[in-house]
Amino acid sequence: MTALPDIMRGVWLTGHGDMDKLEIRQDIPVPVPGPRDVLVRVAAAGVNNTDINTRMAWYSKKEGASEDASWSGQPLNFPRIQGADVCGHIIAVGGDVSSDRIGERVLIEPCIREVNGKILDQPWYIGSECDGGFAEYTVVAARHAHKIDSDLSEAQLASFPCSYSTAENLLTRANVKSGERVLVTGASGGVGSAAVQLSKARGAFVWAVTSPAKSDALSKLGADETLSRETDLLGVPGANSVDVVIDLVAGDKWPQFFSVWHRYVPDCSVFLFIVQLQGNF
Repeated sequence: MTALPDIMRGVWLTGHGDMDKLEIRQDIPVPVPGPRDVLVRVAAAGVNNTDINTRMAWYSKKEGASEDASWSGQPLNFPRIQGADVCGHIIAVGGDVSSDRIGERVLIEPCIREVNGKILDQPWYIGSECDGGFAEYTVVAARHAHKIDSDLSEAQLASFPCSYSTAENLLTRANVKSGERVLVTGASGGVGSAAVQLSKARGAFVWAVTSPAKSDALSKLGADETLSRETDLLGVPGANSVDVVIDLVAGDKWPQFFSVWHRYVPDCSVFLFIVQLQGNF
């Protein structure tokens, strides 16, 4: 194997704030994998709202504060290499990892449970609590680097981790099944378009709420019908017509979701299968 360099090119986040907090560097030390880790040469890394929100301290639990502005609620250590959506190739492994994994094309799981050989009490996010993919190389626990056999390009694959894992969690929580009817708001976004495709993969009928300009694109992704954002949902799809609402927008349409959802019983204590992701991930 070719000797690895000692330094690499990448982007440092030097603090919370605007774009001036991002610094392109040529002298970042190449990370060294621990015994349970793999070293990945980054082929593509997507820019996700997660990265933007982390930089801007959007995740802070306290108004006007930034000391807890991370997924775990702990202060970030700067400089930090961001980049939660990563596709690349394993080029080195730790002593406890099979060398057979060298050369694998992998996607990195963005929400991780192991760092530096330690099991975390709560998950960390790649590019937030630990370094991510906005550099030539990154290190991650081997269990979080998943081998990919696909005809898609690295750039295409790098759009998957955050959006598709979020959508999959929403659909799993709602227990979407074949033959059910699903309404997806914000369907043209990353999570929304993933929810459309993953709902179709389950055999569901999907209404996708989007702008008219993006209607054809959502149809090509598998949406059975597209609805304008201005559509009165009590007309289409109609009252008591939807099994699951995947809501990524909230806003003034929120009351209508209860009316179109056929499992909703007014004035009763029921578990809501209106699964909402309010705000941007």
